[in-house]
Amino acid sequence: MSKTPVESKTAKSKTARALVSTTAMVVALAMAGSAVAADMKLKASHQWPGGKGDARDEMVQIIAREAAAANVGLDIQVYPGASLFKPSEQWNAMVKGQLDISAFPLDYASGRHPQFSATLMPGLVKNHDHALRLNSSPFMADIKQIINDAGVVVLADAWLAGGFASTKNCILGPDSMTGQVTRAAGPAFEQMLVGAGASIASMPSSEIYTAMQTGVLDAANTSSGSFVSYRLYEQVTCLTEPGDHALWFMYEPILMSKSSWDKLSEEQQKALMAAGKKAEDYMVEQAKGLDTKMVDVFKNAGVEVVKMSAEDAAAWRAIAQNTSYKIFSEEVPGGKELIEKALAVD
Repeated sequence: MSKTPVESKTAKSKTARALVSTTAMVVALAMAGSAVAADMKLKASHQWPGGKGDARDEMVQIIAREAAAANVGLDIQVYPGASLFKPSEQWNAMVKGQLDISAFPLDYASGRHPQFSATLMPGLVKNHDHALRLNSSPFMADIKQIINDAGVVVLADAWLAGGFASTKNCILGPDSMTGQVTRAAGPAFEQMLVGAGASIASMPSSEIYTAMQTGVLDAANTSSGSFVSYRLYEQVTCLTEPGDHALWFMYEPILMSKSSWDKLSEEQQKALMAAGKKAEDYMVEQAKGLDTKMVDVFKNAGVEVVKMSAEDAAAWRAIAQNTSYKIFSEEVPGGKELIEKALAVD
């Protein structure tokens, strides 16, 4: 039976209302999706003092400012001074998606990935320019592949030089370390220092000051930036600056949880990478200056400052070859190849 004109008109009216309702729902869902993207809030954590001129904190602050300025719906809250996570907890927090971004000394995660100890291997990095060349080498390509496979993304590269300091005496050749309790930052340096007769107390750089103050530590090696940020000039009698024969270089990149990264839009990802590049360029300019600033600050505080000679550095490297390098090559999967790739970079 055919519908009457009234019935036909009523049916058309219901269909129109249904279409309007469906369209409204689609628009509402699209707007809700846009709101989520526009309100993407990220947490960034690191262990260094905030707002006090530490270059690693500034790298994170640059990324936060640049991401906000890109106007792509990113809001990064920075938590300095280990106020959100303890230094050693940040890697697992990123892997699990509990932490979005961190300025992180990669060797801190060497317990999970022993290959990372190559990024704090005695004498492997010769100077700041050599560190930059390493960034684009097969050596770092392998390291970054391990980082990525673990569930973390590199936003910016950063290498910092460092030195030695002691509450007892100046540290030059290996003999000057004998009998001291020292903090070494990672397994490779610990192995070399034990080979020189030192005892080891492991801790993040944020705990060195208190350990020296309470007599737990006699000596430490850490980055030039940390020596200043943590005011270690208040505790030590002598500093060994990096100079022309730096043994200590550490990779301290800005990292991001891959699960957090995958939640971003392509536009947001591009904005973060661009921000990371600005932060990386900033650190390249700052890195050498951190060494100079450290020397000036320590001298002004009345601390004796010395440099290793070529002979001192060679003696340390000889111990490293028989300890750190040997152990890494024999016990770490792919360790021998990683060392060879790093040493192949002129």
